Amino acid sequence: MKRLLLGFSLLLCASSLTDAQSPDWQPLEIVFGRKGVVQGDVCKFTYPRSDLRVKVGEVTIEPGLALTSWIAFKGMGNSPMMMGDLVLLDSEVGPVMNKLVADSVEVTSLHNHILGESPRIMYMHFSGHGNRIKLAETLKSALKLTSTPFTLPVQQQSSNTFDWTKVESILGRTGQHKGNVLQLSIPRAETFTENGMTIPASMGVATAINFQKVGEKAVTTGDFVLLASEVNPVVKALTEQSIAVTAIHSHMLFESPRLFFLHFWGFDVAERLATGLKGAQEKTHTAVVK
Repeated sequence: MKRLLLGFSLLLCASSLTDAQSPDWQPLEIVFGRKGVVQGDVCKFTYPRSDLRVKVGEVTIEPGLALTSWIAFKGMGNSPMMMGDLVLLDSEVGPVMNKLVADSVEVTSLHNHILGESPRIMYMHFSGHGNRIKLAETLKSALKLTSTPFTLPVQQQSSNTFDWTKVESILGRTGQHKGNVLQLSIPRAETFTENGMTIPASMGVATAINFQKVGEKAVTTGDFVLLASEVNPVVKALTEQSIAVTAIHSHMLFESPRLFFLHFWGFDVAERLATGLKGAQEKTHTAVVK
């Protein structure tokens, strides 16, 4: 009998451990009406702004390049962490901010990421702790104050897809291919925390480098995640390769160590852009590819 009880107790402990390691994301998926992308103990929901037609010069920006809102959750229990970034028109900023503040979600930053775009786009970063369902409902309500589509656009198969192999080889990473867009995520070697909780790379502390095919050339944008000592070496490396620095700012409030996010824009032959970005990346402390 004792052995039976011991075995049952061990089974319960194993089940509890599994539950703790594998959060149930279905309640959040019900709120957002879509599946989340799970990486480790993080679940991320994305909302491409396919409703917008944003141009920089003659280049029309695709949602996957720089116009996708995201909301990420980590953990369960009484104090899960939520972070994200909302892509907003000027007219949407006030109503969204008022909604977040009213529901005790912290606005951690508001700024541009690119320059010279039309219409003007602002990016609102936010953070929250507490009941994850209530947090999700707040963000869903905030998104409803914008023209953000709630149905995912149908991916059109292009008959002339761009070969990103050389770009990926130069940067030493394999990215996600989404139509004309290549998305690369490059984690840092350090561990970052906020309010004592570890921030995984998938919650916005990995360098993001995106490319979009434009004719025989490409545009690139994204942001380098930097320590203070790395900011100006990266600025120098980029500008020497004619890649413009479009913003330098914070995205969070209480992260440790302190981080700066450097946004950039370039338009050239894709391989030439990749070489310039590789030189800038070498000025940072990047995690080793496993």
